[in-house]
Amino acid sequence: MASAVETPDHPRPWLSHYPEGISWELDADFQPVHEQVLAACAREPLATALDFLGGTMSFGELARSIISLAGALQKQFGVRKGVRVALMLPNTPFYVISYYAVLRAGGTVVNCNPLYTVHELAHIASNAKADLMITLDLKQIFEKAEALVEAGHVKSLVVCHFPEALPLVKRALFSIAKRRDLANVGKSRVAAQITRFAEMLARRETPEPVIIDKTKDIAVQQYTGGTTGLPKGAMLTHANIAANMAQIDAWGCGLFYPPSKVIAVLPFFHIFAMTVCMNVPLCNGIQVVMLPRFELKSLLDIFMRTKANILPAVPTLLQALAKADIKAEQIASLEIAISGGAALPNEVRSKFARISPARLAEGYGLTEASPVVCCAALKVASKPMSIGLPLPGTDLRFVDVDTGKAVGIGEPGELQVRGPQVMAGYFDDEQSTRDAFMDGWLRTGDVGYVDEDGYVFLVDRIKDLIISSGFNVYPRNIEEALMEHELVDEANVIGVPDDYRGEAPVAFVKLVSGASIGEAELKTFISAKLNKMEMPREIIFKDALPKTLIGKLSKKELREEYSQRKGQRREPART
Repeated sequence: MASAVETPDHPRPWLSHYPEGISWELDADFQPVHEQVLAACAREPLATALDFLGGTMSFGELARSIISLAGALQKQFGVRKGVRVALMLPNTPFYVISYYAVLRAGGTVVNCNPLYTVHELAHIASNAKADLMITLDLKQIFEKAEALVEAGHVKSLVVCHFPEALPLVKRALFSIAKRRDLANVGKSRVAAQITRFAEMLARRETPEPVIIDKTKDIAVQQYTGGTTGLPKGAMLTHANIAANMAQIDAWGCGLFYPPSKVIAVLPFFHIFAMTVCMNVPLCNGIQVVMLPRFELKSLLDIFMRTKANILPAVPTLLQALAKADIKAEQIASLEIAISGGAALPNEVRSKFARISPARLAEGYGLTEASPVVCCAALKVASKPMSIGLPLPGTDLRFVDVDTGKAVGIGEPGELQVRGPQVMAGYFDDEQSTRDAFMDGWLRTGDVGYVDEDGYVFLVDRIKDLIISSGFNVYPRNIEEALMEHELVDEANVIGVPDDYRGEAPVAFVKLVSGASIGEAELKTFISAKLNKMEMPREIIFKDALPKTLIGKLSKKELREEYSQRKGQRREPART
């Protein structure tokens, strides 16, 4: 780890402006996350670890489930070092058990977003070589997993029975009112390749010991991407994951310890939630209160029922809270809201302050950094509109986009990161790995500056990636879907500010000569090819699309045109 010493060539102004009680120096002895959570379970086995819609699981029960599943994964499926297991699960106890069990067995977790299309999931499963997937028997999720098996992208499924996650009364009601939402797994076309999650736990297998090389063995292979739209598997070692947990823990100054409670409405398959909503709190022995998806009433009920005080969120969630007609007492327990996943508009900050006295702290990160790089202070005020200071052990520099030379304090440049949380590289992609680094520094693609006190501000970004509700949306995916229509000649997609999602895609389309088609009809055509986050907010038809001198479609002019058209300024987004 680098020493906390400034040099003329590399100033670190944040060193002298850290909140009281926080040191930039960080202990480099990082224990793997599954060992940490099992240790927490052993310390307080009777304490509540998980709350799911009112049903609870103690730390002792969590440990027994993790151990049983890990043993079954080893014995039935041969999970060991180098074996990648895909998890396609919403926030439920099943996800938590599966995540730590895969790691305890020695395997690597490959997170899959259940909202993705089968085409997107096929790329991830195939690229990762994840022969085994753990999923749920809710129809809308199971049918995608079933299709992946039929296509040969996944060989075996472990299927969790959703009602088993519910408390007894809700389980009975679900079986009566919602049973049509469940797939008939026993009659599935791939039934021979399915194992029931509950049956694996019931065997109470004991896993073999696994010796982890913290700096080399991969804990999580998290898929991300750039402007190409082809997701890449960021390889996060056990040390990467544990380092970022230690950094967040130190930054919290005791916040992430009992009696705190964390609300996990953000999905665990997203790197921000995986770390801040699950790993950090559970390893410190505090309760995680889960929601499978965001619903305002359910979230408010959780506050009233559990008195939770920590809410990691994305700006769209905070916007929904700020705009809702809620009473102060409904969220009176909230002490800190941590915003990440996308840029936090100043308007949302102001509106949120009117409904809650809780501190609203913005953080910044990216998948390749496990993910958190900077964060506003969680106990004291930070500079408005900044993304805070670098976390302990995290080094930053800003580099001139054109020359590649480091710039001074206050000068804009590309943000580059170095620290123990930075990934090992991209899976099976040496060229992308080389492109992601410059002289050992991780390139973020975001442009900003650091001020004289070490506070970081972002002003723009290099990549064309769109961040919508905290998720990556790739323009090329949308462009290719549009181009499949026989009447579309050219298509170009940009991201524009969106009050609810942070950013939303807008498509510019040139039709073939003499053709005519309406926006609604074209949206219907592409709806089967794109997920909801990828659907363009608007399709604008033009006689010609701007191009560069070499004939490449240009987004720059379209952004300027749209800004003038809507009277808006495009704000930067963050991964």
